[in-house]
Amino acid sequence: MLIARNSFIQLSKLPNVKGRINYIASPVRQENLYAVYETTERKFWSELAKCNQEEFRKSGAEGQCIEARELIIALPESFTEYYPRRYVLALFTDHFKEQYGVECIAALHHNKRKTNYHIHLIFSERKKLEKPIIKVASRNMFYDERGVHVRTKKEILDEYGEIRPGCSVIKKGEVYEKKLFEAKNSWFKTAAFLDEVKHSYTELINQEVPDEKQKLQVFEHGSLYLPTKKIGKNNPKAEEIAKDNEMRQVWNATVDQALVSGAAEEEIREIKRVCISEEIKASIDKRGRRPELFFLYLFEAVSKLKELIEKVRERVAEAKEERLEFPVRSPLAAKYQQLESIQRKLDDQNEAIFNRELELGRVRNELACATGIFKGKERKGLQEQVDSLEHQVASMKRWLSGIVREHGYETVQEFMQEYQAARKEYKAYRAAVEEWKRRTEAKGFVDMQIREAKKRTEEREEYRDYRSSGRGAR
Repeated sequence: MLIARNSFIQLSKLPNVKGRINYIASPVRQENLYAVYETTERKFWSELAKCNQEEFRKSGAEGQCIEARELIIALPESFTEYYPRRYVLALFTDHFKEQYGVECIAALHHNKRKTNYHIHLIFSERKKLEKPIIKVASRNMFYDERGVHVRTKKEILDEYGEIRPGCSVIKKGEVYEKKLFEAKNSWFKTAAFLDEVKHSYTELINQEVPDEKQKLQVFEHGSLYLPTKKIGKNNPKAEEIAKDNEMRQVWNATVDQALVSGAAEEEIREIKRVCISEEIKASIDKRGRRPELFFLYLFEAVSKLKELIEKVRERVAEAKEERLEFPVRSPLAAKYQQLESIQRKLDDQNEAIFNRELELGRVRNELACATGIFKGKERKGLQEQVDSLEHQVASMKRWLSGIVREHGYETVQEFMQEYQAARKEYKAYRAAVEEWKRRTEAKGFVDMQIREAKKRTEEREEYRDYRSSGRGAR
């Protein structure tokens, strides 16, 4: 069975956007820089950085000011043979700008060994205003050391009547505020945005790959499989990560073998939870983060999975001897788990849309209540929020059909029809399995793997109760 490789798309915050641009777009600093593509003039990023720093200073927030964000998008190596570099970079950059309407600058690279073909795409969280808002002081204006506007000059004077260092005065008739950008789009900070981008770019990559075997998929958390880790340039732990990745691939291959042998997904997921997730959590609680121990836990988990395979084979063989045939899943029932994961994505997206529409309704109410001649500035800010939220809601609704299309369905209706049919057949299959278990257990064939998993869980709970009671403390 061919398992699609996972796509790699990473999002990071940029506290120094001009420095980062200089790094990714400099032929001097990048050994294998192939192309740079910009949707706007370079001075845009200087203005953006200044705007973000001013807004951050006014907010009084702690930490670092985020001036922009960056996506790193890994590309199939086959792209180097089939497509011009400039075409690839323009395709991926324009794709982002068309979808989100913000300015971007991107660079196409290879790593030193030319094994990692990838794009660095920096994007703004703000749109530029069509017409700048320039405010002129109608009287002298005074600002303290934090850049906060105060009412009187007295508030910025020291004990000798002199203006304190760091304070400033804007004289009547001078420009005291020049606004070039809209408010930041809060959608870019959400996990839902990153998930949307991962699926969107994975779909774009799959449209361009020359071979069906090279198609990628987005790794789904909660999967039976384990993702491999990317080994960065000059990583001092490269050998350790490579060893770890090799063991992850052994686990994934053993999962395939278990599924083919007839093991239930619930049984495999239980081994993964008990032997990997819980062991790692307990280890972190006891010893702190020790990445080198992951290999040992994974080795033990693979051993348990192999034991499960043997027991499943024995269970099926014994059942056949007693003429108790193990129920056979129909193709549609076998597809149910995959369809259920797509349905969960649709449910999550629908919930996110509902919450965003509630927020939109709240802001619209605030806008409706902001009446009067002195509410102009407030109304403008609220209208910007309404426009941004409406754009987000529209984009989120469009992505409902995008979710099913990336899995081969033309419409949500087409997917829902197959999902409902698969769920019905899967329920019938599970009922048949339960009946088979009841009949085999009546003949003495008990599912030892489930019993052992339950026993391990009970022992852990007893031990935790013992520790929490104080009797286990030394």
